[in-house]
Amino acid sequence: MGHPPSRQERQKRLKTRALPLVGVALVAFILGAIKGCPGSPNRDAAENYVKAWQEGDYTEMHSLLSTKSQEAISLERFTERYELAEAEATLESIESSDAEGDETNAEVPVTADTLAFGTIEQPLKFTFGSDGIAWQNSLLFPGLELGEELTRTTEMPNRAKILADDGQVMVEGPADAREYPLGDSMIDVTGVTGTPETEGGGPDLDSLALGYEPGATTGISGLELAFNPRLTGTPGGTLFAKPIEGGSEGEGRELGSGEPAPAKPLKTTIDPDLQNSAVANLGGVSGGVAVLDARRGFVKALAGSAYSVLQPPGSTMKIVTATAALETGAATLESSYDYVTEAAADGRMIQNAHGEICGGTFTETFANSCNSVFAPLAEQIGPEQFTETAELFGFNRPPQVWDPEGLARVNPPTPTIPEADEYESDLGVSGIGQGRVQATPLLMASVAQAIANRGVSLPTPITREAELQPDSGPVRVTSQKIAATVADLMVAVVTSGTGPAAAISEGQVAGKTGTAEVGPSGEVDAEGNDILIEDAWFAGFAPSDKPKLAVAVMIIDASGDGGTVAAPIAGAVLSDGL
Repeated sequence: MGHPPSRQERQKRLKTRALPLVGVALVAFILGAIKGCPGSPNRDAAENYVKAWQEGDYTEMHSLLSTKSQEAISLERFTERYELAEAEATLESIESSDAEGDETNAEVPVTADTLAFGTIEQPLKFTFGSDGIAWQNSLLFPGLELGEELTRTTEMPNRAKILADDGQVMVEGPADAREYPLGDSMIDVTGVTGTPETEGGGPDLDSLALGYEPGATTGISGLELAFNPRLTGTPGGTLFAKPIEGGSEGEGRELGSGEPAPAKPLKTTIDPDLQNSAVANLGGVSGGVAVLDARRGFVKALAGSAYSVLQPPGSTMKIVTATAALETGAATLESSYDYVTEAAADGRMIQNAHGEICGGTFTETFANSCNSVFAPLAEQIGPEQFTETAELFGFNRPPQVWDPEGLARVNPPTPTIPEADEYESDLGVSGIGQGRVQATPLLMASVAQAIANRGVSLPTPITREAELQPDSGPVRVTSQKIAATVADLMVAVVTSGTGPAAAISEGQVAGKTGTAEVGPSGEVDAEGNDILIEDAWFAGFAPSDKPKLAVAVMIIDASGDGGTVAAPIAGAVLSDGL
């Protein structure tokens, strides 16, 4: 190992270096005069332009153009040109080095990483107007010359299979000919492939960026859409710089190329038997069924509109209201309520279903779904605590099924509840799942899961691959004690309340029925009253002592109430699952 130089040695070296440094400085001065010295406004502008591009800041890029160029190309058109070029090149990221140039021209060395065409190292070439960068097509991608544009040939790999949790194949085959070995019920989860619809008929940039050509078949719904890049694999092909007009025949100058590589199969958390059961028991009617692993949160089955349609959840919302009431002390198991047909809330009288007389202990009012108790109870809880509890359960938050990128592709509706200062005259009806409360079967299954899991709400991922799971974590909704109390209330619904049709022989079901009034059907009864469209709901879990599965069922425009229509479906699915 060498020794560090002594003080005398360092002084000697500095003296011997002093003279050459004078020469170096002179050379640097001359080169600076040729290329534009450090701090040159044009070189700075070129570097700042590329830096803004790295950050996707098209507004900043456009602002660096000369006044004449900004007048020639609008920000909207400028952004469109870049987004199209990036998609054409399957651009993933860029890095740059210091600019070189003079008062009229500059080059910024750029390293562009692409999905299909490898790493491309080429300069981005600039010319300048009197007050900024002169716009030209060559700025759209490194390596382009004046009068050139990007073009490409692509080769797509085989699309990956989607597997059930046990490894069985749910879907396989090329994008334009997918097959379902386990039956068509898997489509409710996998979704389908097709040609994406775009506004104005232009190319779908997301598909173009994955290597698909305009009009090609790709994922358009379900898992096929959410995890489209993962299922696509790595495309290959060649990227060219081609003369816009005239020039030689062929594809032009090659900028980069790559080989296609298929992706491995995507393993989901779906139970094929439960998936078949959910679809079969839904029976093709409008609505949805969601089944979750009660202890781990994983999605086990999705049928129909399990997460894609929002509806008022009706009295299944009383799971949330009961939790908030017990948390705040607005109610206890010792609470007792008068037997009435209606009660005041929101400045009006709220009736029980069918005008029935309802009351008794807190357990009895929950089991028999007394609106006359739970609407006023929501007002006693107060808007702040009610909203806070609902949000802990998952309201006002997108479904936690996919990673953030997958969530953005699917873009499902977000279950909502008013903010604390937005209820106006709807707090009471919100407590019974009406008004502006909107939910999906997936959310209400998650509400049941939180109670089953001792008060802890879990994300609901649909794949075993960690990088494709949501980035959220467990949420403590309520204490173990209160969760156990609410679970007992839910058991009473099935044993002595409105939900006996959900009972099964495989274990005790805990649940809550719901019937939501959606709006007038356009028909009237014999007395001239509007006949309302009603949705039927059930949310619950089983077995109640050692929960394994949580479920929610929603039937839109149902032929009966939640206890009559939705509860039997939930029971059948739980029975098949257990």
